[in-house]
Amino acid sequence: MSAELIRADAAAAAPDALADPAIARRLLGLALDHGPALEGMDAAGILAWAAGHVRGPLAVTLSMQDTVLADLAARHAPEADLIFLDTGYHFPETLAVAAAVAERYPGRLRTVTPEATPAEQDAAEGPDLWARDPGRCCALRKVRPLAAVTRPYLAWVSGLKRCDAPTRARTPVLEVDRTGRLKLNPLAAWTEADVARYIAEHELIVHPLTRAGYPSIGCAPCTARVAPGADPRSGRWSGHEKTECGLHT
Repeated sequence: MSAELIRADAAAAAPDALADPAIARRLLGLALDHGPALEGMDAAGILAWAAGHVRGPLAVTLSMQDTVLADLAARHAPEADLIFLDTGYHFPETLAVAAAVAERYPGRLRTVTPEATPAEQDAAEGPDLWARDPGRCCALRKVRPLAAVTRPYLAWVSGLKRCDAPTRARTPVLEVDRTGRLKLNPLAAWTEADVARYIAEHELIVHPLTRAGYPSIGCAPCTARVAPGADPRSGRWSGHEKTECGLHT
């Protein structure tokens, strides 16, 4: 079962679900009224709340580092779409996990690609933009495609965890993103042990690189193996001050 493939510029032409200011106000009200209570819920309850309260389409974004969110969504938000950003620079293993997700959860996965292929980007921006200006590369290949593909959605779900990095230590369960959409982080309070336990209990698809010294996996040129005991995200954008791709800022 193959995933639906969408290019970012085509996705950007879709009507904006928040075009009516009243909808944005309603979503803000939901965040203010329900955010504190959701902090005490488990991930299943958070997704079930979203499915019942958003009253509109819900997107679940997947990095494919693990497939916990895909499985939770299948169980507790069955109408949600699964969204994968194929940057054109992923490890082959990441693309294999995405293909396995499309097979295991049929009809759910939407894969969005940037407007330009890596070769077209090299021609327009110069070779290896990821090495010279990783912030711009992430903007072109991650941030813009996500903004485009989420236009029809009122809310989206991420796999952010507070244990991921100091910059994520205060991640709320429910927030409003820069566009006015609800953003849910149902795994915010999870530890890596919680993730491993859920994967084992539900026999989930496993990204092989997570067992080969890659605790945080992004684009292949910007992801390095991490020494045992080191900061899990120290292998991302090594040699740069950059610590986030921009999707969550």
